[in-house]
Amino acid sequence: MNTNNPEDTFSSLSKKRNYGFPLILITSLFFFWGFIHNLDPILIKHLRSAFQLNHFQASLVDSSVFAAYFLLAIPAGMIIQKYGYKTGILVGLFFFAAGCFMFVPAANTISYPFFLGALFVLSCGLAILETAANPYITVLGAPEKATQRLNFAQSFNGLAASIAPIVGGIFILGEEPKSQQEFSGLDQAAKLAYIHAETSLVKGPYIILGLIILLVMLLFLFVKLPEVTESKEKSTKNFLQVLGVKNVGWGVLAQFFYIGAQIYVFSFLLVFAEDAINMKGQEAKYYAGVAGFLFMIGRFAGTFFMKYMSPQKLLKIYSVISIALTIWVIFGSGISTLYALVVLTFFMSIMFPTIFALGIEGAGAETKSASSLLIMSIVGGAIIPPIASKITDILGNIHFSYIVPLLCFIIVFLFSLRFKNKKSSI
Repeated sequence: MNTNNPEDTFSSLSKKRNYGFPLILITSLFFFWGFIHNLDPILIKHLRSAFQLNHFQASLVDSSVFAAYFLLAIPAGMIIQKYGYKTGILVGLFFFAAGCFMFVPAANTISYPFFLGALFVLSCGLAILETAANPYITVLGAPEKATQRLNFAQSFNGLAASIAPIVGGIFILGEEPKSQQEFSGLDQAAKLAYIHAETSLVKGPYIILGLIILLVMLLFLFVKLPEVTESKEKSTKNFLQVLGVKNVGWGVLAQFFYIGAQIYVFSFLLVFAEDAINMKGQEAKYYAGVAGFLFMIGRFAGTFFMKYMSPQKLLKIYSVISIALTIWVIFGSGISTLYALVVLTFFMSIMFPTIFALGIEGAGAETKSASSLLIMSIVGGAIIPPIASKITDILGNIHFSYIVPLLCFIIVFLFSLRFKNKKSSI
């Protein structure tokens, strides 16, 4: 079916099987984890100011989030293999909600490590959800439309990315935080009162989000979802052996570096605006919102382009443009570098779902294991940002830290070269 309406991706699937509603329900999960991930840039700036952290210490927010993906991806795959996608989703939603509620004691105890712990628990839920939902979308319908279907679902992740920075900026950032000089001038009691007031701002948004996730969990509990079998063959390989299946190993490598680049670009966008051009957080949050909006538009545009161009070719083009924009961020100056960083998000948009779909393509009975490994590779988000942040702390210039994302996009480009540019059947 050759149509210009992306929503037909869903409607065309429901002709022979009733996949329409399950796809819509699963797609809602992409919005929720996109929303929580895109609160992280606000949280990083807020906690950095509240606890007077350096760049490396602030990057531990990303480390806490994405370390969970590394540790939980394989257990999540085992849960899904044994009990099915629905059980995996329910377990993931439980940890998601629990992590949100942990922000209350974290704020009450004025403890940065407690915040990191809450983020870790929350992200354990996200790791399980993504391990289940990403492959579920790809197998829930016509195989030749798997990449397009995943890009369409991930577009709602992009929708959340455009909303979360604005919402977070309003409810979490509040007034412009004190500078390091202003904070240093306070006595000990005033410092504790200031930190407590700042950390308390995060409680409301995360409590509301936790309650919403509990409601979604109840919905999934009572709605019947089809359990799709990817292959009649039984898995005969362990997780390490699965790395040698088709494109899985290269997909894991490319995903590791791409996620690291994406997380650094988004998480430190507000910090970049402050350090590079002295822009206040209340103004910079709108640039973060625009970045999220472009990320969303990029996903919808990618879904459309894949009707006429192979996913691997589009990935190649987008990675080359991403390389060029990152070079300008490194060597340019002034507000144009912030513009380049914002525009970069459009061209990053298709990379995760496209690498994921190409990575598990043809994995057959090993699809769930391959999915776990690709989700596990998201640990790049825990490793790459601290490395880039350390460069900023050492050199005192945040521009040079984007050499790390540059190398990441080069690796994505090399991954795209592995595939022949055959005409897309999507």
